[in-house]
Amino acid sequence: MESDPSSRKQTVAIGYFVAAGIAMLLLQWALATYGQIDTIPYSQFEQLVDQGNVAEVSVGQDMIQGKLKDKLPSGKSAFVTARVDAALAEKLAAKGVTVTGVPSGGLIQTALSWVVPALMFYLLWIFFGRRLADRQGFGGLMSIGKSRAKVYVETDVKVSFADVAGVDEAKFELQEVVSFLKDPTSYGRLGAHVPKGILLVGPPGTGKTLLARAVAGEAGVAFFSISGSEFVEMFVGVGAARVRDLFEQARKAAPCIIFIDELDALGRSRMPGGFGGTDEKEQTLNQLLSELDGFDPSVGVILLAATNRPEILDPALLRAGRFDRQVLVDRPDRSGRVAILKVHIRKIQAGKDVDLDKIASLTAGFTGADLANLINEAAIAATRRRAGEVGFDDFTVAIERIVAGLEKKSRVLSKAERRRVAYHEMGHALVAASLPGVDPVQKVSIIPRGVGALGYTMQRPTEDRFLLTQSELNNRIAVLMGGRASEQLIFDGDVSTGAADDLQRATEIAVEMVTKYGMDGKVGQRTYAPRPQSFLPAMQDTVVSAAEATAREIDLAVRDLIEAGGASAREILERRRGDLDAGVQLLIAKETLTAEEFTPLRATPRAAEKLDA
Repeated sequence: MESDPSSRKQTVAIGYFVAAGIAMLLLQWALATYGQIDTIPYSQFEQLVDQGNVAEVSVGQDMIQGKLKDKLPSGKSAFVTARVDAALAEKLAAKGVTVTGVPSGGLIQTALSWVVPALMFYLLWIFFGRRLADRQGFGGLMSIGKSRAKVYVETDVKVSFADVAGVDEAKFELQEVVSFLKDPTSYGRLGAHVPKGILLVGPPGTGKTLLARAVAGEAGVAFFSISGSEFVEMFVGVGAARVRDLFEQARKAAPCIIFIDELDALGRSRMPGGFGGTDEKEQTLNQLLSELDGFDPSVGVILLAATNRPEILDPALLRAGRFDRQVLVDRPDRSGRVAILKVHIRKIQAGKDVDLDKIASLTAGFTGADLANLINEAAIAATRRRAGEVGFDDFTVAIERIVAGLEKKSRVLSKAERRRVAYHEMGHALVAASLPGVDPVQKVSIIPRGVGALGYTMQRPTEDRFLLTQSELNNRIAVLMGGRASEQLIFDGDVSTGAADDLQRATEIAVEMVTKYGMDGKVGQRTYAPRPQSFLPAMQDTVVSAAEATAREIDLAVRDLIEAGGASAREILERRRGDLDAGVQLLIAKETLTAEEFTPLRATPRAAEKLDA
């Protein structure tokens, strides 16, 4: 468990008690020692010596301490006085001057000069050293092997299945876990037992962590939450010790749920010949495997884990008897997005014109986290314009900001550049309006956005698509090539660098058509790319594995697909030259056009035509 606040309070209290005890002892010693000693002037000391009243003395470097035969008028027989130079004392005595020295503190002053600073440093170490160590992940030598899991007791988890929307299938799978934790006896009446481990897999932002907390909230049990990276430390053996401590704490708190987020940081597939940090990770993974084999699921300890990279997990971790069940938490469909929007929209003051179904149709591919961010951005947009409620237009602005980036009105384009950008974007829009199976055009703009976009054509799907035909993919390539085709048509083949991103995306589609989908007759109906396994877009780069001669055929096939798309786009724009020029003039004047403001952007009867495959 994470360093317990109660133990830290106990440590601080002990420090206070130790400091107070030492102070009391020093005070008692000072009172006992110096309560019976009287400080006298050096002149009086000389008189006492002349009178023969001094029994014994201890001469130090700076002071003289001794005892008298007869007590002083104060009733004390012990005395202390400063040591004065004899010649100076005689000279002062001859003039009748009373000599009074300043005795040093002696032993008590020396003790205090060492003890008090030591106590101060000890208290500073308690307050600052321990906290710094906790933040750095050490927490003291005695607690370095303790689990750093955050523990939420029954009353701490406020999330329920009502707060999780858009993942109905995953919720149905996890209902069994809730039923078992609530009534394990009746659940196992036929000999069944709940799976030892349940792995939630899916893209980032789909609600895996939220779903795990909802299970704990519904079951009303303790919830141990920890990230996989928190097991790994610089010291060998610490991760394994933390795994042992985590499961030990969980058994004591049963029934409970252990949730390990980002399991891939802990359960990465083991590699031969590892040493150092790799060896530490393997020891931690081995300990986790041992704990999964050792604990009895009937005691009420359920292990949940989440990852978006299941392909790199160790096979021993995924076998039956450890993580018995994998639950896919995928991106929500249209109905799921509506349900998610209904959950999050309760947090803002939405206007009556907000149509959640229409917003869901414009946000295909958004995850639950994306939709929550969308609602927040819409609320910010409404606040910025000082509105009393969030309207549908605010959601449109938020979608544009998320998809296309932030507007950069300060980036001023020259007149020639604005004209070229306008023709480029209108070329995209008109080709999209003329072809079937293409996402409809929502808006065209020549206002710069994002990092390098000088304009954009916003297309959003109106429905979820799970299959795409060859002709539809060809049409998408043609739409991407529409901007370059428009520049070639208007500027006599003198093209610009503005089509760089369009060419990149068109090439990606063409490569996948040839290497993954077998959509080229010359190359053949086979795949030349490995099966995609990752949920992360950055991990989906296509790697072509083919002989040199076949790789050349693939390159030629990709080039032919892109050239065919460019030729089709140019043919459409030549036929619709009047709409192209009119749209550009209007776009330069208004900077932003919607399909309602310029009707040629809507799908035309000619959209029934198809490109040759």
